[in-house]
Formats: sequence, C-alpha cells, structure tokens
Amino acid sequence: MDIAEPPRTDPAISLREMANAIRALAMDAVERANSGHPGMPMGMADVATVLYTRFLKFDPADPAWPDRDRFVLSAGHGSMLLYALLHLTGYAGMPMEQIKRFRQWGSATPGHPEYGHTAGVETTTGPLGQGLATAVGMALAEAMLAARYGHDLVDHRTYVIAGDGCLMEGISQEAISLAGHLGLRKLVVLYDDNRISIDGATSLACSDDAPARFAASRWAVQRVDGHDPEAVAAALAAAQTSDRPTLIACRTVIGYGAPNKSGSAGVHGAALGAQEVAAARAFLGWTAAPFEIPAPVLAAWRATGARGAEAHRGWRARLAASATGERLRADLAGGAAPQLAAGFAAFKAAARAEAKPMATRIASQRVLDHIAPHQTNLVGGSADLTGSNNTRAAGMAAVTAADCSGRYLHFGVREHAMAAALNGLALHGGFIPYGGTFLAFADYCRPAIRLSALMGVGAIYVMTHDSIGLGEDGPTHQPVEHLAALRAIPNLLVLRPADAVETAEAWEIALAARTTPSVLCLTRQNLPLLRRQESAENRSARGGYLLSEPEGPRQATILASGSEVSLAVAAAEQLAAFGISCAVVSVPSMELFARQSAAYRAQILGTAPRFAIEAAIRTPWDRWIGPEGIFIGMEGFGASAPGPDLYRHFGITAERLAAAVRHRLQNRE
Repeated sequence: MDIAEPPRTDPAISLREMANAIRALAMDAVERANSGHPGMPMGMADVATVLYTRFLKFDPADPAWPDRDRFVLSAGHGSMLLYALLHLTGYAGMPMEQIKRFRQWGSATPGHPEYGHTAGVETTTGPLGQGLATAVGMALAEAMLAARYGHDLVDHRTYVIAGDGCLMEGISQEAISLAGHLGLRKLVVLYDDNRISIDGATSLACSDDAPARFAASRWAVQRVDGHDPEAVAAALAAAQTSDRPTLIACRTVIGYGAPNKSGSAGVHGAALGAQEVAAARAFLGWTAAPFEIPAPVLAAWRATGARGAEAHRGWRARLAASATGERLRADLAGGAAPQLAAGFAAFKAAARAEAKPMATRIASQRVLDHIAPHQTNLVGGSADLTGSNNTRAAGMAAVTAADCSGRYLHFGVREHAMAAALNGLALHGGFIPYGGTFLAFADYCRPAIRLSALMGVGAIYVMTHDSIGLGEDGPTHQPVEHLAALRAIPNLLVLRPADAVETAEAWEIALAARTTPSVLCLTRQNLPLLRRQESAENRSARGGYLLSEPEGPRQATILASGSEVSLAVAAAEQLAAFGISCAVVSVPSMELFARQSAAYRAQILGTAPRFAIEAAIRTPWDRWIGPEGIFIGMEGFGASAPGPDLYRHFGITAERLAAAVRHRLQNRE
C-alpha cells in the first residue's frame, strides 16, 4: 500500500492537532464517567494518528471489509484511544453521543473493547497480552489466505498497540516466539514503552529489555520517540518491507499533555480531575469545549476515514473478476461444505461396520480424515502433541514460514498462545480453526477459551486424555475438576462423546456452532461401540438422550458421559439380571441438554431415582440427578497406575454402580 499524507481540507492542520483531538476526547469521556484510563490514550495519541492517517487500510463505511488492515488494541484498558479513532474517522456506530456515554449501561463504549458489541473493534481485549496473541492468529490467517488466493485478493496487515503489562504477561512470550518462527512479516506491534504500571514505575517489578526479547525471536526491532510523528512514520514505513514481524518500541510519556500528572501512575487509571483537565487543555493549546472537535480538525480526520474507500472499491472489482472469488467468499462465510454430511455418514458407516473398541481420540482423527477433504477451510494443529491428540488429518501439510499454503499448525508447547491464535484465526475469517492438547492443560488455555465464549467465536478445542483412564502419567495429567470448570463458562459447548459415533456427532455439532466455541473431551483408552443402529439423526445434538430404555416401567435412570457410558450400560445389564429395569441416558453435552424443552428433559430423566457416573468431580451433576441423586466419580486427584487399575481403585465401576442402585431401591421399599 502506498504511504502518503491523507487528503486534508486544511493543510494547516498538523498531526499534533489531530492527535490532540484524541487526547481531548479521552480526557472528557473519562472525566464525565469518573472512571477509565486516560493515560495510555494520551500517551499513544501521536503514534495512533500516524498509523491511521498514513498507513492503516480501512473503510468506516464497511467495518467488515475482508481485506482491511486489522488494528488490535491489546492494551484494552486504553479503550478511549480506539473509540476516539472510530468517532473521528467516521464510523456510523460511534457518534459523539456514544463517546459521552463512555462506560455506561447500553453504550457502544464499554470499559474495555468488546468484539461484536462495537463496530470497528476487531477483538475483545482487556486481559493483558490476549490481544497480542490473538493478533498473531489474525496475521497467520492473512498469510494462509494469501497463499491460497494470492495478493490481489488478500493483502493486509495486522497492527497491535501493546503496553508494558501485555509484555509482562507470559502469553506474550509464547505469541512473540510463534510469530517470529512463522515469519509473520505483516504483523506490526507498536509498543507503548511508557515504563509506568498501576503500582508505579515498571522497574518495581521488571528489568527486561523488551525489544531484545523480540529480536531474540526473529523480529525486526526499532526504537523511536513516540511523540515524534516523523520518526514513527519512518519506522512504520520500514515495517512495510520487512521480511519478518516488526516491533516498534515507542518511548512515550503516559498522560502526555497533563502537566502535573503525566509520567506518573496517577494518570493510568483514574479521571484527571477538572483542574488537571483544564491545565492539560492549556498545555496542549486546546480551546474547544468538552466533546467538541474544531471543524478543520474533524474534517482532516474524516478525510482520513474516506481514504480507504478507493482501495475498497478496487478490491471489490478484483474479487468480482477473480476465478477464485466465489470460493474465497465461501471460505469467509465459514459455513459447512455441501459434501460435509457425506463425510460424516461415511465415517459412521465405517465405524459401525468395524464395530471394534476405539479410543475417541482415534475416532476423532478418523473423522477428520473423512471430513477434511470436503471442509477445505478447516485448519488446525496441536501444542506439540500431534501423535497423542490425533489432530492431523491425512494429507494435511504443515504451515511453515516458507510455505503458508498448508493446513496443519505446529503450535509448539504454547497452549495459551495456541488458544488465543485460534481466536484470531476465527475472528479474521476464512478458516474454521481447531487446536489440541491434553484436557488437564485446558487450564493453560482457559483465559483464551473464556474470551472465545465471550466473543462468540467458533474455535474448536480438541482435549484428549480426558480422565484417570489415561493411566500411568499420573495425577498431574489426569483431569478431575476440568470438566466442571469448563462447563461453568457461559456460551461454551463441552462435548464428551461415549463412542466413535458420538465423536462424529460432536464434530458435526462443533462445526455447526459458529458463534459458540466447543471443547471436545476425548479418551486415551479404547471404548466399545454403543451406537450400532444406523440413524441419520445426530442424537448428541440434544445434549442428552435415551441410549437404552427398559420395556417396562423404569425403576432407575443412570446418566453418564464419555467413557463412563459403557459402564452405565454394563451396570444396567447387571441390574436386569436382578429384575431391576434401568434406563441409560448418554449426556455428551450438558449445555445442549439444558437448551432442550422442559418437556423433553422430563421425558429423558423420568421420575425414577437417578444416578450418575463420570470419572470427574460431582459438580454440576446435581442439576440433573437432584440433591438425593447418587453420584459415582472422583473426590480427589488421581494416581499413577494403569487405567483399569485406577478405575477399580476409585470405585468407578459397573459393579459399584449396580450395587448403589440396588441399595437405594431396597432402602426405598
């Protein structure tokens, strides 16, 4: 993209005056709300002004233009920087009224930027470091799409503003390392090097040479005065031709313009106060009333916003003329491929024909083998556990710095950055991403999974080795509380299939859930095939369903998920020998079951005493079995031993379950 000054109605308007408009709006909005963070917007106003006026490719008339540059405010507490830019450049959803309602109920200007809530916000940020790692996924998506469709259709950059706090968070190192390894040359991080944290100077807790960290991870690194627009512009110009990702360390003064508070922690996260706002206005030479932008300054900003329209029109024309345009549109839409159903049907038929015990992680890989050729925008990888997670479908070539045309991603031992990068891939558009690790390491991914759910993006997390059934690796690797912890996250589907057929159904559900992330919890150990009858219905989509029901009246209902469903079936068979009729309910997803009608749930659960078995803690089974229900599962951590021995030791067996049912029924009589 050509680098040029924006067209202006008044050539006398300087970049500093334009930057001061950001500072004024940040001061005014935080002051009115009596809440917020004015320091970062004031300190980075000069840098942001250079970026928007000379480099960023965007069109406020279409915030979702696929070939726009992405701007990620990783230091999300400085949200007024972004909101000011959206207002000044002419985004329809950001009139001055929304700036005035900063941090108020129902406004488009929440305390931290929220994807899907405010047009022009590319990702939800606030948890420090998440934005930077998510941006790595966006830059990766751009490189992978460009390798498929060429630079005529895919040619944009990802810019990030990150602060000291972002770089202190551990996720930053994972993300920096991954981006450098993959040579994501269109990723540019503008580091707000103001050296101030909430507690005071960053030297209280950190002595890092942050730019040296980036350089060690194969980034191009520049250091500039963040209040020198020409120095910032020169650094950004150099980044356009870099063969690697770029860090521009911008030495800034937090709260620049506030004469008594700038450069101190006092300006970080509190309103300046009327006296200091007045002093700042005087220092900056800003004479306009609160929430007013002088017409020449606003005109210069609106001209900046109009600058991308021509590039947008050119892209639309190239897309319409391209032989691959329709395919790119389909990938960006993210829907299911027409042949996907046939892939699932073929797998289920093969599984039923083979009818052999199979670990659900193996079933998952075979599902991928069947569907990946049809769903060509399905991409994924593993955090250095490919052979254990079974996440690589046949024929999937690896993505490398030299060749981004592949579909398989080696994330390395970087679970947190992997999860955030999946969010970035999903947010960017063009791909349906998945990533794998052990379920016990979901804790390493959890902050990014939570953001997946909050934003409503359909990332898919493949979590294997889902219980004590993994055996000898012991309690450090055996998830016990993880199912409950994941089930506690709103808008997250936790899918724990009981056999190969349910595994295919889980994948089908996850691929269809484009506004809800999914976690597939899969076994290391083999499980018997339970669903032997051919059926076109995805029974798992109900969340819970009757796997087996006695001919006569029920005397008990047994609920289970995943590997314990076969134990429930075995217990029901044992009880039948005693003349006790039991229904078995498979519950692959409590979240989906909760969405069903009360009538359906009542039909499935019945009125007989309820029992549940799962190799995890009891939470949240009480919702389904009631306070008097009996649960068989884990009450503490696991141990190192073969899986079958552990099941016997902890009493998670069909025999114990059957005995519990008999005891309960006898005591009722």
